[in-house]
Amino acid sequence: MLKEWIIEEPAAEADAFARTAGVAPLVAQILWHRGIRTPDAADAFLHPEEAPFHDPFLMADMEIAAARILDAIERHVPIVVYGDYDVDGMTSTTLLTKNIRALGGDVSYYIPNRFTEGYGINLPALRQIHEEGCALLVTVDCGIASVEAVAEMRGVLDIIVTDHHLPGAELPPALAVLNPHRVDCPYPEKELAGVGVAFKLCQALWQRRAQRLYEDDLDIAALGTVADLVPITGENRKIVRQGLRVMSENPCVGIRALISVAGLEDKKINAGHVGFQLAPRLNAAGRLETARHGVALLSSEDAVDAARIAGELNGLNTERRGLEQEILTEAQRSLADFTPDVPAIVVASEDWNAGVIGIVASRLVETYYRPSIVLTRQENVYKGSCRSIAGLHMYDALSACRETLIQFGGHAMAAGLSVLPERLEDFRAAFSAYVREHLHPSDFIPKTRIEALVPPTDWTIPLVEELALLEPYGMGNPRPVFGCRDMRPTSADAIGAEGKHLRLALGTPEHRVAGLYWNHGELAAVLAEESVDIAYVPSINEWQGTYSVQCMVDSILPAACERVFPDRELLRRIYRTLGALRTPAGDISYALPMLTRWISAAEGHISHYTLGRALDIFHELGLLEPLPDGGCRMIPAEKKIELTDAPTYRRYWEREVSGDVK
Repeated sequence: MLKEWIIEEPAAEADAFARTAGVAPLVAQILWHRGIRTPDAADAFLHPEEAPFHDPFLMADMEIAAARILDAIERHVPIVVYGDYDVDGMTSTTLLTKNIRALGGDVSYYIPNRFTEGYGINLPALRQIHEEGCALLVTVDCGIASVEAVAEMRGVLDIIVTDHHLPGAELPPALAVLNPHRVDCPYPEKELAGVGVAFKLCQALWQRRAQRLYEDDLDIAALGTVADLVPITGENRKIVRQGLRVMSENPCVGIRALISVAGLEDKKINAGHVGFQLAPRLNAAGRLETARHGVALLSSEDAVDAARIAGELNGLNTERRGLEQEILTEAQRSLADFTPDVPAIVVASEDWNAGVIGIVASRLVETYYRPSIVLTRQENVYKGSCRSIAGLHMYDALSACRETLIQFGGHAMAAGLSVLPERLEDFRAAFSAYVREHLHPSDFIPKTRIEALVPPTDWTIPLVEELALLEPYGMGNPRPVFGCRDMRPTSADAIGAEGKHLRLALGTPEHRVAGLYWNHGELAAVLAEESVDIAYVPSINEWQGTYSVQCMVDSILPAACERVFPDRELLRRIYRTLGALRTPAGDISYALPMLTRWISAAEGHISHYTLGRALDIFHELGLLEPLPDGGCRMIPAEKKIELTDAPTYRRYWEREVSGDVK
């Protein structure tokens, strides 16, 4: 899918800012674009480890919570930490349980089963916990919406809620509610993850009990913070920067075992490793079995036991990937008739695994760039996971469809819902109508933010090293992507197993820079013949003690001279040439690169982009149908063809008329 570039305009003030902040002009531009515009702000951002943590007692109800927990510790009152089944919940549970135990407390934990109990506090669990002797329950990463359940246990079980999700109109009537999003909470950092709130509670406990500044367990806190996709700014940035260093140098036993099974030993752990390799292995426990495996791993102090659990989680993650691919394949099969006219995706099944449908929804967004909802039936109700795109607030969209739903919750980019089977089609229609009304056709084109247009050959090792001061990257601080227009690589080769990946030589024969594009080896034939625009991230490659700059490609677009959309006459000529290439059965077996060469030989240069759009139009008009081997079959027209019946054709020319084509 082609991505539209949004190029940041150079700020004239950034050159002076670079001098006063003592950074390279390119780094100053990036800081300026992100609202960091004074030397002090730049220093705090680039060196977050040097700033002190905020006083935990600035958080509303922290005094009450710390006093009640310390009292329970002193009197050996049983305490239960009630967590959640995602990585934020596992790390929060581990962190608080570990520290209450270190302070001498009698503590255990409870994590609900996502399949039988669902998210958050549930009343049967609270009653069971109380009956087993618990007098104090502390939630982590959940509880802010459990007003009724907490009220039901008032006077029976003391409950402290710690959470980071947005509160509703009414707070749960707990003994204390720690949540920086409370309207009456003066704590300056509002975007802490659940584990961040638990970390602040641990700081308060150690400060009151032992008068010491607690800065331990930052590897656990960073793991949950990165996994939960909260903004990596402010105090989160300090937690993650320091936590990644601990993971690289001396992680806890459980994280060390997780690093080992992920094949990351002897590597400097970064946020990408956490988000894409460590966190998914932990999440597999909660998605397929029970999140208690994750807490057991993170709490383990025995290397052999930790290795065993990590191996089990690795196996579950492999199983999870297989399930995810099966469901994705089924979902895409149901979307065989997808066209640009489709405003939203809502797919459902009777038996998809509820633990992975959120991941599948994310994959559908990546593939089709549409707000996507994946549902699976659980008894007499469909449960769904929702993922959005820029421009559509998912929670607001679901609110507009509330009459068709049993319940829903979430935020701008992700949410969950429940709907009765008999209302599923009503919901699908209402949701699609809302998306169609609130999004413009240009919103359905994915965007890539380009920090600056920089030729790959302009990078030096010192400049790439200085750029690394912007790490860790994540929400609120995305990895900078740079662009270069109208390039033709000096070479392009498919590498790896079955030519899966792409290796490029960029620049000139005298000054070459290597480029790597994972999972796009098929473009090697394209880049040998056409000019392209390349979006990339610079990095440093080390090979046998030699260091060099390389470019990790984010995306490749046809250059402007190649992005010729086929008009009526060109479509006629392409279709005529296709007819000459078909077999007597009407089959055309050539893949796109070879097909482009054949048609260009007959009609003059036609780019892969142009031919690809032409084939899309022919498919939408019913003139071609795909074949399982990747080719297509020509279908004789049974009636007069109107090109405007093809959404790809119609939408392009509508956008051109409106001046929206770029």
